[in-house]
Formats: sequence, C-alpha cells, structure tokens
Amino acid sequence: MGTEHSKNEERRSMVFLRKGPKLPAWEDALLAGKEPKSLLKRGLRYVSLSLIMKGMTSTPDFLWGLHEVQKLNLSRNQLVVIPPSLGKLDRLVVLNLGGNCLKCLPKEIGLLRNLKVLFVNMNCLKEVPAELSLCRKLEVLSLSHNFISQLPLSFTDLTSLRKLNLSNNRFVQIPLCIFALRSLDFLHLGSNKLENIAESIQYLVNLQIFIVENNNIRSLPRSLCYISTLELLNVDYNAIQTLPEDLYLLRRLRRIAWNPMDKGLHIAHNPLSRPLPEVVEGGLDVLFNYLRDKKEHN
Repeated sequence: MGTEHSKNEERRSMVFLRKGPKLPAWEDALLAGKEPKSLLKRGLRYVSLSLIMKGMTSTPDFLWGLHEVQKLNLSRNQLVVIPPSLGKLDRLVVLNLGGNCLKCLPKEIGLLRNLKVLFVNMNCLKEVPAELSLCRKLEVLSLSHNFISQLPLSFTDLTSLRKLNLSNNRFVQIPLCIFALRSLDFLHLGSNKLENIAESIQYLVNLQIFIVENNNIRSLPRSLCYISTLELLNVDYNAIQTLPEDLYLLRRLRRIAWNPMDKGLHIAHNPLSRPLPEVVEGGLDVLFNYLRDKKEHN
C-alpha cells in the first residue's frame, strides 16, 4: 500500500515538473547549465556575443546583465521588440539587429554612447527614434529594407557618420538632415520613391559612393558635378533623359560601369535622349568630351 502510494506521488511530481515553467528550447540548449558570461568571446579588441538564427521571438533576460559585451549580434531571428534594457549595454560598439520583425527601436538606444556600427536592416521600422542622434560616435548605419519615409532632424548631430544605407524604404525625397552629414563617404538610397536630388547634395564634400538606382529621378542636379570625391555614381533604372554638362568634372569616375560592384558611372536603363545613348556606348571619355564640347558651344 505504502509502495503504491509512493509511486503515485512520484508520477504526480513528474507530471508537475513537465508542466512547470521552463526556458525556451533555444535558450535551454544555449545555456545548458552554463553561466551566461561563458557565452562571451573575448577577442583582441572586443568582447562579443553572437545569437544568430536562434529562433528567438524575444530577448533573454540574462542578456541585459552582460555589461561588458561590446559586439552583439542578434540578427536573423524573429524579434518583435527590443526592450528598454538595451540601454544597460553602454559599452556596445557594434550592434546587429538585422533580419528580425522590429517595428520600432527603444529610445534608450540613445544611451549607447560608444556605438559605432548599427545594423537594423530587413525589419519593419516605419520611423527611427530621435534619441539615436545621441550616439555621436556612430560611423556606420544601415536601415535598408524597412518602411521608413523620413528621418528625425536631430540626425544632423551624427557628425561622425560615414556610411548610411537607406535603400529599399519609402523616401520620396532625400531627408534634409542628410545634407549636414559632411563626413559621409557612402550613401545608398536605391529602391525608394525619389523624384529628384536636391542641389544641397553638393554639401556632402567627402562622398565617394552615391547610389540612387531604381527610383523615379528625372534629372541630375548641376551641383552633383562639384563633388570631386565621387568614385561611384549609380543612377541605373530611373527616368533620366538629359545629363548636366558639368558632369565631366567628376574626374574620379573612371568608366561607364555595368557590373553593380564596379566603380564608375552607372547609367543603364534610363530613357536618355539622343544622341546620349550612342555617346554612352562609346565609354566615359567619349561622354565627357561630348558634354564638354556641348558646354563650350552654348
């Protein structure tokens, strides 16, 4: 009798344990009885933590206690929200949130004063918090493949920003704040809804790569020709009919480029008016000579 009673109690206990709260499968497998700090990798420069493709729908609580982490990769999960606790990781230098389902970023991201690289590409963002502009050390920012149509004016404070990717969003015009980012050497606005490029583009005096392919741009501003640092200008797949006569001033453009990875002038798939299509076929030197001669005779 006593033995049978004991067995029943044991069965009930096992059922209770099975039904009790437990860690998500990915987290259970990840930790497996380890201390969370044991997941950190200590490289020559940075302390890093990578949680790529773990099937996460929410961030683990232990993460926000890892104050020493400097590089954090949470990309390619199913995260819907990043909690305000992100602000506790104030030593972060690199943060990768790409390939998730984020609809917004917490304003506490502005507490990451050491952040230099931020990837939030391939998410569901419609806006960017103004507090991000408090990350004054930010040098690389990718917001591509979202639903963003404007940026906060406070972005003018990101004076260290060198590379900005806003491709595959919903911009109708280039945000005014971008023209204040004088350190930019890379700007990608491809696959948006741009209809023009403002004359203010000339203020980006260090711009080397400018990509605005696959938009609705009808003409290029004359001021673009004064950015002498340009090495790659991609205006493929637009509605451009004519070219500014001063385009020949862009002497760092070495060729008419056809491969997306090549530097040079990308101008394919535009309804160029005659004789420009034939001139372009002759190469960049022929095009520049044509534009120079045209200017001299006007």
